[in-house]
Amino acid sequence: MWRLSDTMPWRYYTEYFLLLFSLVYFFVGCNTSAWLALSAIHASGISSIKTSDCDNLPGLINKQIQICKRNAEVMTSVSGGAENAIHECQFQFANRRWNCSTVDEQSNAVFGNVLENGTREAAFVHAIASAAVAHSVTRACSSGDLLKCGCDRTVTGTSEEGFTWSGCSDNVAYGVLFSQSFVDSREKKNKMKYDRYLMNIHNNDAGRRLIENNMRTECKCHGVSGSCEMKTCWRAMPTFRSVGEKLKEKFDGATEVVEVKSSGKRKYLLPADENFKPFTSTDLIYLVPSPDFCNPDRATGSLGTKGRECNKTSKAMDGCDLMCCGRGFDTYQETITERCSCKFHWCCYVECKQCKKTIEIHKCK
Repeated sequence: MWRLSDTMPWRYYTEYFLLLFSLVYFFVGCNTSAWLALSAIHASGISSIKTSDCDNLPGLINKQIQICKRNAEVMTSVSGGAENAIHECQFQFANRRWNCSTVDEQSNAVFGNVLENGTREAAFVHAIASAAVAHSVTRACSSGDLLKCGCDRTVTGTSEEGFTWSGCSDNVAYGVLFSQSFVDSREKKNKMKYDRYLMNIHNNDAGRRLIENNMRTECKCHGVSGSCEMKTCWRAMPTFRSVGEKLKEKFDGATEVVEVKSSGKRKYLLPADENFKPFTSTDLIYLVPSPDFCNPDRATGSLGTKGRECNKTSKAMDGCDLMCCGRGFDTYQETITERCSCKFHWCCYVECKQCKKTIEIHKCK
């Protein structure tokens, strides 16, 4: 079997991995979020992407390739954002029937046919992916990793509260603009129904706006013995976990919409139910109801819930009744080893024993 040589220069490793990722993308197919296949590059440990690599990156359309060639140094952050989006999606939906499972676990390529339908799940993926790119690029700007951007120096002066704006404020404007240019270009190029185009663009924007609307103020006190005689502050992004939690709330309250035409034949989206209030710029919207995800269905991208772990006592979505869709569940005994009887010793370490414990595991039939 052929293997990578220990003496092979790093640039050949990079070329090898990029070729491999391109082949993965070819076989998993193309959808509006196919660029999420870039997550595999970050997961593999490739630390930089050159202009010459752009033609071989997985999942990109021509316009995205051109953006890559003009901004090759930013693409590592885009790759990291794609990986963050997938991991956050899987965290937020870990206890749901649809749990953001990727089609190819080794490459974290795409979510499959789930994204081909205008459901709540597709809405969430578009929003979290767009937000992840904005968040990752902005973080790289503030960390000094990019030559094209740095801290937001427009936040200066003295606030109404009396503190001084200083330090490195997150340059979220640059991150949001790059995300809009890179992520939305896929929608503008993709041949799809106009209502789906409007849905995707709205949800992409909702993810980015959520970051902008939740910027927080962080401060540092200056003075004798830690007093706060003077305080300098800067603007910082919310954590990406916070972004994921807020988008999950938006998912639960998403609005079903329909396409309508104005008198000038301009198309736009309105709530399907006239009694629903209009959706805002940070709300998620969808076009079709979600499948139940109980059984495998290639058309909808459902993997089914057979073999999924469930909580026997829970009445929520992670409970065996709902997770298993009424099919019942099997119970297994499993022995685990965990730390116990921990003691703190002065100074300064903690000593624990290793204890074995038998637990019950419940899995859907």
